[in-house]
Amino acid sequence: MSKRRVVLLTISILLGLSLLLGRLMQIQLFQTEHFSKHGVNLFEESVKQRTQQVLIDDGRGLFLDSEGKPLSHREETVLVLFPFLKGIEWDRKRLAEILEVPSKQLTAKIEDATSPFIYGELSDLQANKINELNIPGVVSLKRKWIPNRLPAAQLIGVVGENNEKFRGKYPDKNMSDLKIGVTGLQEQFDEFLLPDTPTKLIFHVDAIGNPLFGVNVKYTGENNPYYPLNVKTTIDRTIQEKMEELLEKHQVENGGAILVDIESGTIIANASRPSLNGERPFDDKGSINQMFEAHIPGSVFKTVVATAAIEEGLISHSDRFNCDLNIRGEMATRPLGELNLEDSFARSCNRTFAELANKVQDKDPHLLETYAEKLGLIGSQSWEGDVFYLHDFKQFTSSPGRIFLQDQKLVDHNFISQTGIGQHEVRVSPIGVANMMATIARGGKGKSIRVASEIQYADGGAMFEFPEQDKKEQFISTAAAQKMQQLLRKVVTDPEGTGAYFQNLPYEVAGKSGTGETGIESERHPLYNKWFAGYFPFESPRYSLVTVNLGVKEDEGSVTSLYADLVQMIYEEEQ
Repeated sequence: MSKRRVVLLTISILLGLSLLLGRLMQIQLFQTEHFSKHGVNLFEESVKQRTQQVLIDDGRGLFLDSEGKPLSHREETVLVLFPFLKGIEWDRKRLAEILEVPSKQLTAKIEDATSPFIYGELSDLQANKINELNIPGVVSLKRKWIPNRLPAAQLIGVVGENNEKFRGKYPDKNMSDLKIGVTGLQEQFDEFLLPDTPTKLIFHVDAIGNPLFGVNVKYTGENNPYYPLNVKTTIDRTIQEKMEELLEKHQVENGGAILVDIESGTIIANASRPSLNGERPFDDKGSINQMFEAHIPGSVFKTVVATAAIEEGLISHSDRFNCDLNIRGEMATRPLGELNLEDSFARSCNRTFAELANKVQDKDPHLLETYAEKLGLIGSQSWEGDVFYLHDFKQFTSSPGRIFLQDQKLVDHNFISQTGIGQHEVRVSPIGVANMMATIARGGKGKSIRVASEIQYADGGAMFEFPEQDKKEQFISTAAAQKMQQLLRKVVTDPEGTGAYFQNLPYEVAGKSGTGETGIESERHPLYNKWFAGYFPFESPRYSLVTVNLGVKEDEGSVTSLYADLVQMIYEEEQ
């Protein structure tokens, strides 16, 4: 071999060793906690290879109901068994007696195990007896877990692993397989709920799974009285669960109900269908909170038209409308005769509100949109403000809704007529409609809607309180509000009103029905959005309640009896 070849070979070997050394330094010294573009924590991955572990609590903050009790999770005492039990002597018969199961069944479970597993739930008495046995690898403890079905599931939202989103949102944090909020309140409050240190039971094993350092099981996790943080919501769990039961009873497949406390502007209950699939939360529409989505409202929107006409002085008590005609001037399918504003509103005459909508828009092409905003129907409904370092923090996001899409339609009388009865391009959310009813019920004053009252430390102390929040730009005059209260009440008291069904309820209800034409057909049958929105008790308003059933046939899916049952349920809860 020539001297030249020896030099080249030596240089090649040195370069190879240098590259290997550089790679080793990268792994061992420089990027041990954030290796490669995937942000792999090599320390944690190496620990995983030589341990068997059971996750007891991922350390993420939780959601509580209005009384501070668990809402987004459950707590239970469970028995954890480790696979090394198959290789040591211990009192299997006594454990089986405490569990009230055959000893052979218990032994079979352990023999089949390749990793630690939760055997089942325990009573407090069973847990105490098992702890007295003091058997290594037999551990009873309390754990927090999220069941597949939760109250207010879509409102709370779901968490999931999303490396790309995590790195974009939290560039300074290590991934460590952390789950982040993907929808609902989980996403909105994610910065506060992120886990610090998960709680685990850990057992060290060798390459073939045998005990490495004896049979001692270690408990890892921080015992911090302040973290993780929890969010105390305004949800009344009892009313929430009963609301969901009533949706099931009335077979609402797509839609739901939302209940708002008028005085404080807080959400008491929010139920949406279809239900969230806890095992596959993103496979269907079950993860969508329909109460925060925009839908075609139909005659519910006449509330905005009437308010604008009253406030702008475009209507008087003596005005009459030919309700034998439809909005195009043809004979109506439901002729009602000549009616004034009050009777037109109670009986839902389309002709009246097509004419009034045109009067309003003739005065100012943006007036309908302006009054929809004043009533809190469109725009943001959420509490909004600075929370520590987060500026303009919103408790929730919902569809802002819309009245018109194109400016030229603001002055087109045909389009305006359709808009006046809540059709064409009008889209509003049930939370927006509930906000509108609450604004009218409290005399025209607007409030931001809250779904959380506090961010709490782990020990229950308040870290941040969300105060009630008036919206100065959201208001109508007291006189207009009082007139609208009378119109909404007459919908129920008029024997021919669309809400006459509610006359015998324990609370006096005021409200407005709506049937929105979706333009969609199923089996050659047109589909509708059916609404009833209102508030009660009429004399001393406390609750704003909206129900909606989306995409149902004309002779199916009425929300009238559902609304009545909800009012009755709330009355009984108060009693």
